[in-house]
Amino acid sequence: MPGPEDRETVTEVILPEDHPQRSSLNDEAHARPPELLVPPQRLSYLALFAEESARERQWRQLCDLVERFDVPPPEPGANHYGCDLGPFRVKWERHSEFTRYKFIVAGVPEDPFSDPAILAVPRDWLSGLSGQVMAAAHVVLVRDGDEPSDYEAMSGRVFGGNVLIGAGVAGGAATALTDFRIHGDRFSRFILKDRNMTPRQAGRTVQRLLEIDTYRVMALLALPVAQGLSPLLGKWERELSEITAALAAADERDEPGLLDRLTLLAGEITGRESESRYRFGAAAAYYGLVQRRILDLRETRIQGLQTFKEFTERRLAPAMSTCRSVAERRQSLSREVAQATQLLATRVGMTRERQNQALLESMNRRAKLQLRLQQTVEGLSIAAITYYIVRLIGYASKGLVGLGVAVDPDLVMAASIPIVVVLIALGVRRIRKAVTQPKA
Repeated sequence: MPGPEDRETVTEVILPEDHPQRSSLNDEAHARPPELLVPPQRLSYLALFAEESARERQWRQLCDLVERFDVPPPEPGANHYGCDLGPFRVKWERHSEFTRYKFIVAGVPEDPFSDPAILAVPRDWLSGLSGQVMAAAHVVLVRDGDEPSDYEAMSGRVFGGNVLIGAGVAGGAATALTDFRIHGDRFSRFILKDRNMTPRQAGRTVQRLLEIDTYRVMALLALPVAQGLSPLLGKWERELSEITAALAAADERDEPGLLDRLTLLAGEITGRESESRYRFGAAAAYYGLVQRRILDLRETRIQGLQTFKEFTERRLAPAMSTCRSVAERRQSLSREVAQATQLLATRVGMTRERQNQALLESMNRRAKLQLRLQQTVEGLSIAAITYYIVRLIGYASKGLVGLGVAVDPDLVMAASIPIVVVLIALGVRRIRKAVTQPKA
């Protein structure tokens, strides 16, 4: 058998042409990589809700920031970008409904949130950012000492005395703490105490914590929609109940009015459905992301503290259940209205069929009467025409007598009557046939 040295070395394999989106789809798995974080570091985070029209403006604002520090800007159309600007590092990511910024500074002061990373960012640039703040957080990454933590003291000193939510994360490689509260500076606060995480693992953990905070708020955008839709659903359900009750006792005269009411009700429901469908769908997606990120944290319980999963299930899950219930109620009502509309439309159609049938029967009766009348008129016409023609024949015969022709005028008139009647009848029949026969 030939050995490996006898085989032809292939330096290039000729393949079919790549799909136009192959590279972009493959690179999507590597998009928005987490920052490498080594304690001690502090980080400030912003998630700005923005319309589609603001995407170009946000990209230009990022370009303005990095160009101030003589750093090359991101490419047009980029969805994520990161660089070191000297006083701080910046990480920018664009999502479908919001854009997020991370500002990272090395070192953590004794009072961990007294000098947040965002203070290193130019204030005039911050004040001009496009969008509305959906989430804002300060994060400090520190080394975890061997001494036991006094969480009650930490709550009073760092978190304003609020109840702490926390757990061991990354399989016990770190401890994450927060209160999920918005403090006086409009930022929430996170502390991540690193025991033995790698820089990349620390970056992923910080990113998951911030995504939990952001997606939690984004999911809750659907709750006001559900709360506003709920009383309208009650009103529409009562209206549908009244229409269906009236339909059972309605006669033909009531059907058009009921159909108008149903059509108006269907229009109102459809209008609201188009407004809320996207929001409820997005809420379900964001809620799924929150659950996934919590699962990725690999929490271990800290005695006396509520875990991230417990806090989320207790606070967020009921809100999502409300949204899901309202969405299902709206869909059910839409189906019921559609069924009632179809039923009433069928009933109206049958009524119109009966009315059309009665109208056709009436037209048939009228046509028969008109035919009889026409035949009567034709008979009278033949008699009248015969009378005048016979009189003319009588006058003609009297004229012949005056010329010396021996004829009896009365006898001539009597003899001409059947001949004139037959000729006139044949003429009328021929005229009727010519009129009624369709043209070729």
